[in-house]
Formats: sequence, structure tokens, C-alpha cells
Amino acid sequence: MDLAYSPTQARLIEAALTFVEDEVIPAEPVARDEAAARPPEHQWDRLPVVDRLRDTARELGLWDLWVPEPWGQGLGALDAAPVAEASGRSPHLAPTAMNSIGADVGTMRLLAAHGTPEQQEQWLRPLADGTIRSAIAMTEPGVASSDAHNIATQVREEGDELVLTGHKWWTTGAMAPDCAFLLVMAQSAPQAMRHRQHSLVIVPRDAPGLRISRNLTLLGQADPIIGGHADIVLDEVRVPRANLVGDWHGGYSLAQERMNPSRLLHGLRLVGVAERAFDLMAERVQHRVSGGRVLGQHGLVQEWIGRSRIEIDQARMLALRAAWFMDRDDERTATAVSQLKVVAPAMAGAVVDRSMQALGALGVGPDTMLPELYSYARMLRLQDGPDEVHLLAVARRELRRYS
Repeated sequence: MDLAYSPTQARLIEAALTFVEDEVIPAEPVARDEAAARPPEHQWDRLPVVDRLRDTARELGLWDLWVPEPWGQGLGALDAAPVAEASGRSPHLAPTAMNSIGADVGTMRLLAAHGTPEQQEQWLRPLADGTIRSAIAMTEPGVASSDAHNIATQVREEGDELVLTGHKWWTTGAMAPDCAFLLVMAQSAPQAMRHRQHSLVIVPRDAPGLRISRNLTLLGQADPIIGGHADIVLDEVRVPRANLVGDWHGGYSLAQERMNPSRLLHGLRLVGVAERAFDLMAERVQHRVSGGRVLGQHGLVQEWIGRSRIEIDQARMLALRAAWFMDRDDERTATAVSQLKVVAPAMAGAVVDRSMQALGALGVGPDTMLPELYSYARMLRLQDGPDEVHLLAVARRELRRYS
């Protein structure tokens, strides 16, 4: 078993780590200052620092790694994995700079595989160029929408149009003016077989009848860099039938296909989140004194360090295994991604929590990224399916082997 980086991975990981450490992390306070200085009517505009970072990412060859050719570089998941991990050290700013936001990557890959030539030209090409953004509208406030069969938003056919009515929320990125469209999951055949009830529809953000009522803060954070989290009402929104992605009533399987790359990206980034928190903890305990000794000499703190290193490395191996399966279209991909989806958020949350404890008051204040990293890790125990759903998926696959 060869666990060494391939030449492609080695080149990309060096470029990505250098970019994140030398360019992105120093830009984090700049981004916060630019966001705070904006007038309310421009609070969701793309920040100037993001444009500068995007230019640098393009120059370094870190742009559109996950996007299939001819729209992007079309790297395999395993080759691109170390870059995704590195971007997790700044989980909002770095992916934005590299055009690898999970929602956009999933949608670009879906449109590349299943979009019509017209959809690819109108929506995929500008997404890959970075001139627009997208958002995925699945979650709803009134139902447990982690089970897609509970989705209440409806879409019906009327002549050459599709008409959508419903209520979506936690539509990440949709507050940003450059978010040009939403990919909406809606019920098109409520009485049909469970996996033939839904359709996926491209809905322009400025479509008549689409109203954004508010931004939802995440554990008190507005998340301006990634475009917030919109609460959206769809009131008889009409779009051309040409905006249907894939087959009518075929949205469920497409949504599942779209989510695997996004979930893998999140898992890899959580490894990067944990590595940054680990660095802060390991550096701090070498210098902070308690009880007449530096913290790093206390057995309890050494246990934090040891457990954190083991857990981070375990999650990384799960992520690389899932990427290896994905590159081979292996039937085990979905289960491997579900395993990662359960392990990575809990691991990152635990490592960040230990780091906060080691840093004391510094760890919970505004002078480190730990609160933001903690919020990110906690949110991902819910986003793209809660832990419990993925545990069930893994358990069911295992039990089938014994039936």
C-alpha cells in the first residue's frame, strides 16, 4: 500500500498550503474589516479582498480543480483532496478564493453530467468562470427535510412552464447579489414511488414570485463571505420547462449524486479545520504556565494532544478512502462518504473544543478563528444530512451483509 502523495498531489498541496498560510489566513482580518465597513445596502456584495485572492488562486493553478473538463481542471477526487483539506484551514475564505464552495462544486458537476447544452452555456460556464454563484434550495422550515420525501415545495407543469410554490430556508449563498440562480428540489409527483416524486429545477434568483425574507445567522454569525443563509418564499414562480435538470420526477437520484462530492469536500475541509485548531493548541500549551509547569507537561493536556492527532489522522484516512472510491465509481462511495460525514464533524468539533480549553479565554473570544471554526464544524453535523441519517445508511448496508 503506497500512501505517498502522487506528483500531482505533492505539487498541489505545496501550492495550496503556501497560498492558505501566506495569502488567505492573513486576509481574514482584512475580510472582516471590509465586511464591517460596508453600508447595509451592500452588506452581501463580494469583498475586494476575495477578488484579489481569486486572482492569486488562478495564477497558482488552484482554480476549478473539482470541475469537469472542459469547464475546469477536472482532477480526480484523490488528487484534489489535499487542496480541499488545506482550504479547511480557512473554511469560508479559501474555498471562495478557489471557486470550490461545496454548493457550487456539486451543482457544476451535476450540470456537467446531466445539464442540457443550453443549461451548461447559460449557467455552468459562468459558474466555472466565477462570474456568478449558485445556491441549493432543499431544506424547509416546516418539515424534517433531511428525509427528502417530506419536502413540501411543489412544482407543476403548465404548458411550457414549470410553476413552483413553497418555502425554503438555509439556502446558503443566496443572499449574495452574484448568486444568479437556485437549484430547487420540489415535489412533482407526491403519490408516485418514493424515488420518483421529485424534480430539480433551475430558478433564477430574480424570478418574479421569489422573495428572500431574511438572512439566518449561524450561531450568531451572519457569514457574509459565503453569502449568508437565505429564508426564501416561492409564490407561483414560473420558469421555462427548459430549466428542468435531468428527467421530470428524476430529481431524487440526481440530488443524491450531487451531494456526494459536496459531502466529501466538507469532510476534507473539516480535517483542515482540525489541523488549524491543533496548531493553535499545540503552540499554546508549550508556553502557557499553570501549576508551576507549562500546560504541555500536564498528563491531561498530553492526552488532548494525543487524542486529537489520532482522530485527525483517522478522519483523513476515511476521506482519502472515500475519494479513492469516488474516482473509481465504486458502489461503496456513498457509504464511505456517509462514514466520513459522521466522523469528520464530530472530530473537528472535539479538536476545536480542546483547543478552546487549552487557550482559555483567548479561545472563545474574537482574537482567534476558533469560534468560527467551531460554528462551522457544528453546522456540518446537520448540513447535507444529519449524523443520524448517515449512521442509518451505514448500518443498513452492514446489516444487508448478514441477511
